[in-house]
Amino acid sequence: MIKKLDILVLRSFIGPFLATFLISLFVLILQFFWLYIDDLVGKGLDLGTLAYLTSLVAVTWVPLALPLALLLSSIMAFGKLGETFELVAIKSAGVPLIRFMRPVFIVTIILSIVAFFFANNIIPVANLKLNTVKYDILVAKPAFDIKEGIFYDKIEGYIIKIGKKDKDDSTIRNVIIWEKTFGLQDNFMTAESGIMSITPDKKFLRFTLHNGWNYQENGNRYNPNTEFIRLGFKDYVKEFDLSSFKMNKTSDTAFKDNPQMLSIRQLNHAIDSLGDIHQQFANTLQQQAAPYLSFLRLKDSAWPNTNPTQGLPISKIIPDSLKTMVYNRAIAQMNSTKSYIDLLEVDYNSRIDTERKYWIEWNRKFTLSAACIVLFLIGAPLGSIIRRGGLGMPLVFAIVFFVLFNTLNTFGEKFAKEGVTSPFVGMWLSAMVLVPIGLFLTLKAMRDSQLFNKEYYFRFARRIKKFAYKT
Repeated sequence: MIKKLDILVLRSFIGPFLATFLISLFVLILQFFWLYIDDLVGKGLDLGTLAYLTSLVAVTWVPLALPLALLLSSIMAFGKLGETFELVAIKSAGVPLIRFMRPVFIVTIILSIVAFFFANNIIPVANLKLNTVKYDILVAKPAFDIKEGIFYDKIEGYIIKIGKKDKDDSTIRNVIIWEKTFGLQDNFMTAESGIMSITPDKKFLRFTLHNGWNYQENGNRYNPNTEFIRLGFKDYVKEFDLSSFKMNKTSDTAFKDNPQMLSIRQLNHAIDSLGDIHQQFANTLQQQAAPYLSFLRLKDSAWPNTNPTQGLPISKIIPDSLKTMVYNRAIAQMNSTKSYIDLLEVDYNSRIDTERKYWIEWNRKFTLSAACIVLFLIGAPLGSIIRRGGLGMPLVFAIVFFVLFNTLNTFGEKFAKEGVTSPFVGMWLSAMVLVPIGLFLTLKAMRDSQLFNKEYYFRFARRIKKFAYKT
């Protein structure tokens, strides 16, 4: 019976899990492309590059898609068992909730280990390669993505501004082109309208301009005898070389020091290399800043021959010229000391921020894995309480709790980066909040709570009304 029960529960879970995982991963991939749609459109990327980019994005989103899929599928699976009264039959046979949750919980632990493996071993490599590809596409070799009202300087030797683009994305108006290859001379042209297109060989960006002026400067602009020339035209063709826009692969080592590209072993090494930052800077202040605090020693011969026993104030003993010199030297010494300490403070804060980023990524490896277990502890008892299968009601609750989970993660990470909380507290904030909720829902499910039964709340409201009328 036990084996049949485990098979029943696993069959109810595996199908929804695979479906929700693929859907979640697809939605997250679409989110990435939606974010970078303006930078990717018009780049002339081949299918191989797009497929490679998509695969890297999919790998990086796996640890986030797993918890979401576990949450939704566990609500669906246990909700379906409750809706078909199989859950009632199992409980009537004396099998507690914890027992028939066990096979899915074991699967969840296995998936959490897989998530940790992805977060520690695969995602750093995927992030490294993804950032390299993004840099090649968006920064290093950008294609023509000239926008309205913005000076575009990605084409070497030129700065282009287009006042307006028509809906066909090729008709342009109020065009300004400044050529930078003339050194100290100015050479630019303006046009009322034009057509922007790519040559058939895709090597040149062609501007067919109408009704414009070409302004040229002959000679050094700092020479008062400089000659200015203005030439009008009705039609003018200007071509820009696009040979440098071909995709070139940037070395992966360019981003290897980013904390997101490191495994736990590499993060531990990086943290150890920083050492005890507080003690290091305390020693630095003691060794290097202390000499700045030593004031200029003055010879006794510079002082007037005055008997100290006369009780004259120090202001009367020291000459005015010497007082001015000591005052100026002291001010200069203190300003120099302050400047040096300010530089040390900047360096100190920079190293503290670096160490904090390393610890944030170190904790992230475990929080992504723990999220699978945390969201399962919410989804499984929640499904047994609401007793709704399908996709409607479970999807609503899954979205609510996942948004709560993601919001807590975002705020926690932000607090950790700003130093409001420690990296441990910030990165584990979502678990600290959601684990008690999961335990509460589990307790309610074990007691057959009517937490989400509308009739229960209607009856409760009637009792309150009756009590209010009696009083």
